[in-house]
Amino acid sequence: MAGERSGEIGSEVWTIPNILSMLRLALVPVFLVYIVLGDYVVALVVLVVASLTDLLDGFLARRLGQITRLGQLLDPAADRLYIFAALVGLAAQQLVPWWIVVIIVARDVFLLILGVVLANHGFGPLPVHQLGKVATFALFFGLPVIMLGLAFPTIAPVSEPIGWAITLWGAFLYWWAGIIYAIETSRVIRIPRVADDSRSDTLGQGG
Repeated sequence: MAGERSGEIGSEVWTIPNILSMLRLALVPVFLVYIVLGDYVVALVVLVVASLTDLLDGFLARRLGQITRLGQLLDPAADRLYIFAALVGLAAQQLVPWWIVVIIVARDVFLLILGVVLANHGFGPLPVHQLGKVATFALFFGLPVIMLGLAFPTIAPVSEPIGWAITLWGAFLYWWAGIIYAIETSRVIRIPRVADDSRSDTLGQGG
């Protein structure tokens, strides 16, 4: 329990929150299979279970002081995998266009490139921006609302327009957050160069 109370991040692997996150990841292929099979009711049930474990592992991590580096990696990874699984599964059924899959995946590839640039300059990943969290939530909420209309056709006239509106807004915010990360990356990688330039100027004046 020292992790939460001391403000430190643990390196443990087999904590209760991490096991829940692993279970959540293990359900991703199950979720995808049911989408591809067109059984949207079961797919939604799997997604609800995964969402509940997401809430539970976050609560337990804070409550038990079991915040770990592994947990910080697993949690956002699971969110993205569920979004990708929903997009790919629905696109494979020709229920959503492939261009939206490309837009979402391209943004994460873009962030991966930014991470490589930061690493090459000796920096770790940037802190998660609040806008990025909102965008992820919008996608994680909008796609299931679209699926809800597929599972229960009687509510489709209401759920699908709402789901699409939230999903498209989420995609826009997803890239907006990506641009903010790019600007911040550009600012961060210039810091050591500025320091080196000022240091060389000082040395030149002294000589």
